Amino acid sequence: MTTTDTAEAAVPGETAGAAVRVRGLRRSYGEVVALDGVDLDFGAGTFTAVMGPSGSGKSTLLSCAAGLDRPSDGTVRVDGVELAGLGERRLTLLRRERIGFVFQAFNLLPSLTAAQNVALPLRLAGRRPARGAVREALARVGLAERAGHRPAQLSGGQQQRVAVARALITRPAVLFGDEPTGALDTTTSREVLCLLRELVDREGQTTVMVTHDPVAASYADRVVFLVDGRVSGELARPSVEAVAAHMAGLEKRTARGTAEAAVEGVTC
Repeated sequence: MTTTDTAEAAVPGETAGAAVRVRGLRRSYGEVVALDGVDLDFGAGTFTAVMGPSGSGKSTLLSCAAGLDRPSDGTVRVDGVELAGLGERRLTLLRRERIGFVFQAFNLLPSLTAAQNVALPLRLAGRRPARGAVREALARVGLAERAGHRPAQLSGGQQQRVAVARALITRPAVLFGDEPTGALDTTTSREVLCLLRELVDREGQTTVMVTHDPVAASYADRVVFLVDGRVSGELARPSVEAVAAHMAGLEKRTARGTAEAAVEGVTC
């Protein structure tokens, strides 16, 4: 496929080392500011977790970075491509070809087999999925022997692994996950997190995951913390204990700020 059929060509050297780069990212919904000037790089071949108190802008950041939502201001580059310059058709093509997304809900079609669910993004793009490619995607997540099973015949962890395989079928530059283990128990969460970690270590799959769970965040190379739509800090090589302590501090600070704002708002 030619570059004119896909997204705009990358700007040489501008995002060297970064699979995703956001600068001055701002997103508001009416008077509510969800993101307020976020600057971040997500390095190629790395695993980043994004955390923060409720309402801090985590999911909004992921949606803007993945091209699912348009920012009010600022820039987003994915695999060297500036998203703001793309029309809806080219943005859709970029999402299909260079971005994978895994949600908390598995979003598998119950009437389709695992293999058919994995092949779905290619079919929606008008491309005939090669049987070998679908088998390979399922093998990457350890489900080659479950290709003919429907979602109801799979465990929760297996369904989420099918969702990951579906996101990987196009060989995306970056894999985004919005609470991908939020609906799973401890054991199946570990299975999915180990899979995501292995994809980074074995294949260099850039991965960005929003999570509220310090255990999940500890599988990442780096944790980025958001508060009130702004980056408030980072942890490299995070441990469960360090992440939990940092989050506890943020929650306490946020609660104190909310209480102070409420007191200031009281008038006689």
